[in-house]
Amino acid sequence: MSDTEGELAVRYLFCLTMGLVLCGDLLAGDSPQFRGPDGEGHSTEKHLPLTWNESENIRWKTAIEGLGWSTPTIGGSQVWITTAIDEGKSLRVICLEEETGKVLHDVEVFHHDDPGPIHGKNSYASPSVLIDGNYVYAHFGKLGTVCLDRQANIVWKKELSYNHRHGPGGSPILFGNLLILACDGTDVQYVTALNKRTGEEVWKTTRDGKMAYSTPLLIKVDGQTQVVSTGGEWAIGYEPATGNELWRFRYPAGYSNVPRPVYGHGIVFLCSGYDKPWLYAVRPNGTGDITETHMVWKLERGAPLNPSPLLIGDELYLVADNGIASCLDAKTGEPHWQKRLGGNFSASLLLADDRIYMLDENGKTFVIVPTKDEYRELAVNELPGRTLATIAAADESLFLRTDTTLYRIQSPR
Repeated sequence: MSDTEGELAVRYLFCLTMGLVLCGDLLAGDSPQFRGPDGEGHSTEKHLPLTWNESENIRWKTAIEGLGWSTPTIGGSQVWITTAIDEGKSLRVICLEEETGKVLHDVEVFHHDDPGPIHGKNSYASPSVLIDGNYVYAHFGKLGTVCLDRQANIVWKKELSYNHRHGPGGSPILFGNLLILACDGTDVQYVTALNKRTGEEVWKTTRDGKMAYSTPLLIKVDGQTQVVSTGGEWAIGYEPATGNELWRFRYPAGYSNVPRPVYGHGIVFLCSGYDKPWLYAVRPNGTGDITETHMVWKLERGAPLNPSPLLIGDELYLVADNGIASCLDAKTGEPHWQKRLGGNFSASLLLADDRIYMLDENGKTFVIVPTKDEYRELAVNELPGRTLATIAAADESLFLRTDTTLYRIQSPR
């Protein structure tokens, strides 16, 4: 086993161990949250297809009414997504049968006569569903958060007060019995934890800054679990049980942050947001304001505004929104290679079957080898439609969503 394979195996075992606390009872083949089992874009799935198109390696495809950019989440024999119809007035949670793609449940969970404006690249259903044992959780920003059972019966609903302006963004995460959400609006900014069984608020920690749309990440530092949340102007580490702030790191003028952090080598990798994206490598083991003391390195060119990075062993892989892919030394920030792919990118990177999958906004997926030596392209695959949702891997398949259709992509058995 190579060093990289060994490190990935250790990380995945850690995820499975923590999964009983963080993500419910994970099963092999599940992808229960945004960016997969560990929330950082790593999958242990094998026998995945290398090539596909409308007539090759499509197990099934199902038309989805409305629009949503939530990543498909997979648990047991079910696939869950969200969508919005009637210009965002009807917000819905959809459950499909994994084997056939048949729609099992299509439930309106919120209805708003005036859902407000959103950004042209966003949807009213962009945060991903989170699967936790017999329950699923869907978040629509200020438009509502809902818990359902696996038969799509509504258990509880709650609306959180903040102006998300460009629409909903970040997805929920779990820590024990807490459902944790970042709510960074133009009016107020806070992180909150709800009782996952009742929806009642357990803690709420306000912060100063600007609007942001990033999903928090759970990490372990010196044996202590932290919630790292990338907000406008600040990234902050919290105690997940209490919401107490542990540290904060400032990036000047950052706002509308989208990429989810990744973590490794004792370093958390953070993206600063608009208007000029920088990527910061920060050691999250301090207290208070660590801006001047804990930065390891920063990247000033080639950082993404929307796609989350991917850490594999000692290398950090990025694709910027303008289609420039990069591989960096994670510990130093030194570049290994850079490649102009063309097109525009919003979806986050995925590692599965020893390949990196990079999906652009127009249905084109670049499949490359994870290596620091050079950019090595294995395939480029196309499907029709817009594609801003991140690909998920589960049960020897890729689940890819366009603006009209959900695909299960699988090689013949």
